[in-house]
Amino acid sequence: MSTENAATIAVLGGTGDLGSAIARRLAKAGRKVIIGSRKAESAQAAAERLGFGLTGTDLASAAKAADIVFVTVPFSAQEATLSEIAPHLSGKILVDTTVPLVPPRVMRVQLPAEGSAAARAQSFVGDDVKVVSAFHNVAAHKLIQDIDVGCDVLVFGDDKAARGEVIELVEACGLRGIHAGALVNSAAAEAMTSILIFLNKTYKVDGAGIQITGTLIQPEA
Repeated sequence: MSTENAATIAVLGGTGDLGSAIARRLAKAGRKVIIGSRKAESAQAAAERLGFGLTGTDLASAAKAADIVFVTVPFSAQEATLSEIAPHLSGKILVDTTVPLVPPRVMRVQLPAEGSAAARAQSFVGDDVKVVSAFHNVAAHKLIQDIDVGCDVLVFGDDKAARGEVIELVEACGLRGIHAGALVNSAAAEAMTSILIFLNKTYKVDGAGIQITGTLIQPEA
C-alpha cells in the first residue's frame, strides 16, 4: 500500500453536494475517508447513506484525525470553517475547493480582496499548512454518479509535491488532474466557475466543465 493510499482524508462540508461526491468517490476507490460537518450526527448520517466504509464526525475531530483535509463549504462559510480547524492543520495538506460565489449574482466573477479564495484560505491557516486548491469546475451532481464526468481538474499550489498528492486523489476520483501552477493561479479557475454557470443557463448545459486539449507529457517528479 502506498503512502497516499494509507493517508486518512477528511472531507469537511461532506454533507453538501460536492463534499458528498468527493467523499464517496475517494471511499469507493479504497481511501480511508472521514466526513466532517458542524453537527457530528449529520456527518454520521451522510456517511451511512453514502456507504463504502465512510465515517462521520464534527469538523474539528475530522481535521485532527486526517492527513489531508478537503474543505468543500460555501464561500460564506469558509472563514468560520477554517478558523475552527486551523489548530489541527499544522504540517498537513489542505485542499480548498471554495469558489467565491456571492448570491444572487453568481454568474459574475467576484474574487475576494486577497485575489482568490485559495489565497484567503492560506492567510487563515498559516504558512505551515500546504494549501492546494482544486475541484472548482466540476459539476457535483455528475460527480456523485457512477459515470464518466468528462472533466479535467486544475490543481494549484505552491508546493509541487503536495499538488502531486492531490492529483493522485483527483485521479482516484476518476478524473484527470493537471498541475496548473502556483496557488495564486487559482483565481483563474475560481473565476471560471461563474462563467460556467452562465454557460449552463444560456446554453442549457447540464453541468459544463473544462477539458484541456493537446497531448500532455507528465512533468518529472
